Amino acid sequence: MAPDLPAHHAATVDRANKGARLIVRGMALNAVLGLIKIAGGILGSAYALVADGVESLTDIAISVLIWAGIQWAARPPDRDHPYGHGKAEAVAGLLTALVVLGAGVGIGWHAINEIRDPRRLPQWWTLLILACVAAAKVVFSRRLNEVGRDTESTALFAEAWHHLSDAMTSAAAFVGISIAVVGGPGYAAADGWAALVAAAVIAFNGGGIFKRALNEVMDIAVPARLENAVRAMAARVPGVASLDKCRVRKSGLSYLVDIQIRVPGDLSVREGHGIAHAVKDTLLASRLRVSDVTVHVEPY
Repeated sequence: MAPDLPAHHAATVDRANKGARLIVRGMALNAVLGLIKIAGGILGSAYALVADGVESLTDIAISVLIWAGIQWAARPPDRDHPYGHGKAEAVAGLLTALVVLGAGVGIGWHAINEIRDPRRLPQWWTLLILACVAAAKVVFSRRLNEVGRDTESTALFAEAWHHLSDAMTSAAAFVGISIAVVGGPGYAAADGWAALVAAAVIAFNGGGIFKRALNEVMDIAVPARLENAVRAMAARVPGVASLDKCRVRKSGLSYLVDIQIRVPGDLSVREGHGIAHAVKDTLLASRLRVSDVTVHVEPY
């Protein structure tokens, strides 16, 4: 934590670092699993496994993008970005969503080709590799999802689905290869059909990730519970008679608040300013992850 940063910005940096460390571990996992899948696919005559391994290695580049987006989003406001850099995190989520959508389309295209022209049957032991890969990806995806919910990070949520889509692809390949191995040459196309189902699910999830990230870029309204919490906290500040407008928007790993308070009209400007400052300090010091507050004072 940088000692010269305000507490609320330092907390944002800490959340970003937590997510970034997890993404680096994901890159290492993709590198190891990618090499294992490529080697197993070559030795076991499983073309789908080789393609899956190459995709895992290329996914590292996407993880680097997510890592950079989170780190950039945590930077405090500066002269060129007075509201901070939070949107970088949503942009990284958008790009990841496009990659997931592209993966779904690519896997679907490959699956259709496999259905039309089934290749030779893979070795049975490639199933062991697929089972281990799917299990590892599911476990890591759940961990990413937990941290994504904890930090309310759109990019981490997208990265979690990215890893889960890899697990779904491996699981589909496991089912298809199992059917092909048990059924023999007549069932060689089973791998392709299983992958086609997985591709549809992956594309659907990619669309959901894209919508979530786009909503953040478009400043969609935050959940009512968060706005109500902001209102309740501001209303308890001494001197605040009532509240008018309260607008909250998500910016990366934190929230920006624009709020109107009503105070007695016979107060001095200095007194009204003091009340407004107390509202701002209260929200910044809360656990609501607010990084900036604009308070408008209205007399009554």
